[in-house]
Amino acid sequence: MMNNSKQKNSGMVMVFALLILMSLTILGVSSVSSSLMQNKMAVSMEKRSLAFDAAESAIGAVMFESEDKTLLSNDNLNDPLSDARAGNQIDLTVQELSCFEDANWTNRSLTKNGLTKNSQHLAAGNYIDSPNVKSWSRTAFVREQACVGSSNVIGGSNISCHVFIVKGCGQVEDSKYVVANSQNASVFAPASQ
Repeated sequence: MMNNSKQKNSGMVMVFALLILMSLTILGVSSVSSSLMQNKMAVSMEKRSLAFDAAESAIGAVMFESEDKTLLSNDNLNDPLSDARAGNQIDLTVQELSCFEDANWTNRSLTKNGLTKNSQHLAAGNYIDSPNVKSWSRTAFVREQACVGSSNVIGGSNISCHVFIVKGCGQVEDSKYVVANSQNASVFAPASQ
């Protein structure tokens, strides 16, 4: 009888030990799975952050080029806003300023070589090499309008505001998405009418 009781007790201990081992295994697998998921999310957030920085830099590059006095005084080269003004006007009700539209809009690239005075930034290349990140912009002319709030400054003159939209785009290589940001720019210029 004593032997039978010992066997029952040792059988119960073994069942409890197996239950504890199974619980620990489930917890371990769950922890590893959670860690892998968090790692993927962190990598994705880092890629989005790099792409966003590239998009913001592309907008800054358009502004740099548009304010480059050396470039503006060169009759052979145009800044992005002048190129956009000379090109197609965007109709935002039916068109989209897309990061992938090369034909209709003024296109610029920003590479790891940075920005150079008296230069249109048209060369292809990476914004960052490790990982490979592309940075480019699209600029379109939106409309010409009276300059709001400037009547005391330029009232009665032949000056109007030329409104542009600049879209900066950034993409990490092997990424399925492009991060983009847009900015409107208004420039005082002679009225065309």
